[in-house]
Amino acid sequence: MPAAWPTANDLMSKRPATLPHDAPVSRALGLMRSRGYHEVPVLRKSHLIGMITVESIARRVRRALETKVEHLLILPPLVTPATTYPEIAEMLLAAGLRAAPVVGRRGELLGIVSRSDLVRELGRVPLFDKGRLPAVEEVSRPPSLTVRENDLCRNLVDQIRLLEEHPFPVVDRKGRLVGAVGVKDLTEVLWRPTVGGKRDARAVSTALNVEVGSIMHRPAVTVPNGTDAIAAARRMTEENVSSVFVVEDGRPTRVLSESDLLGLIVARSRPAQGRPRVEDVYVEITGLRGAGDPALIAEIDQLVARGLARITRYSHPSLLSLHFAPHATHRTNDLTVEARLHTDDGIFYATHTGWNLMAGVSGLLEDLAGQTHRVHEAARQRARRRGRSDVEEESSIDDPDLEQKIRAATGDDGA
Repeated sequence: MPAAWPTANDLMSKRPATLPHDAPVSRALGLMRSRGYHEVPVLRKSHLIGMITVESIARRVRRALETKVEHLLILPPLVTPATTYPEIAEMLLAAGLRAAPVVGRRGELLGIVSRSDLVRELGRVPLFDKGRLPAVEEVSRPPSLTVRENDLCRNLVDQIRLLEEHPFPVVDRKGRLVGAVGVKDLTEVLWRPTVGGKRDARAVSTALNVEVGSIMHRPAVTVPNGTDAIAAARRMTEENVSSVFVVEDGRPTRVLSESDLLGLIVARSRPAQGRPRVEDVYVEITGLRGAGDPALIAEIDQLVARGLARITRYSHPSLLSLHFAPHATHRTNDLTVEARLHTDDGIFYATHTGWNLMAGVSGLLEDLAGQTHRVHEAARQRARRRGRSDVEEESSIDDPDLEQKIRAATGDDGA
């Protein structure tokens, strides 16, 4: 790992806002709403015992607001002051979190490091000093979900995992981008107090039964095709947003989120040394609503392992991103699977649309293996041609006076 990598000690925000273990959920939501937080560290005395997140609250939204936060905790990844920039990026991606606490040797909380902290420093890390910067269309993905202004907020709670990845674009009846809705906007609804501070099924239904257009933020931050990833990262930092939308004719076609940029960091920070191995490839799966099914994930993992085993014969892969986008229709179970493969030979793409999820994943991996094989064979052909060219140059006459010297030595003056 390069010595130039910043560490958590360099990146973290010190003295972060925290909650005691016996704080009520209402206090957590109020803090998230006022500060724009997605996760808050929870302490027992000075020791970290977990984090409370918007997702953990939303998934149990029928619980009373007086519920103690210690009953809704998640265990975050262990980040120490010495943890490096790419290691933090991989931890946040693996955990699906936007921030993680930094702890000391005795478990005391020292600070918190977020995706935004990493994105802010992206232009100053050693990854992009050399080589062409990738454009947004190369490292972005289709939106996980597009919502309309008149959709109800209660539908967003069911999509909270997708909403944690990036805000959803909000479109009008003609499909034109009019705003965006994110977790922060949703907390405006979740936080609304109910009579007596209690929350029952009827009160929750009423609070969430409002249109998305009433809570969305506008305008949505956009960038045109061709914008490089560093410029997009700067735009995110300037606008204090976690994503930007790529638009064509006023319609959102792709979204570049902080997690996409973190994936780029992970891919580029892994050195291509030695024989490529499947276990060295970071695999990222997003948009899969059935991600809670262990059997489904295990089956996808097996397909991915077999596909990567073929790819490693021809290239040195570092990151494979699979994004699942179900079609917004009740008439079909079709979905589109989009793959992005980072290798030492460049970035490769493949897409598949159909109802059979497993066939789609298998087909994508075959396509990627074919692409990497063709690039590998083209490189071998170029190497062979260079080899033949070198031999021909060595056997050619480099001295223009050589023929005259030979004639003088043999007494043949050409007469």
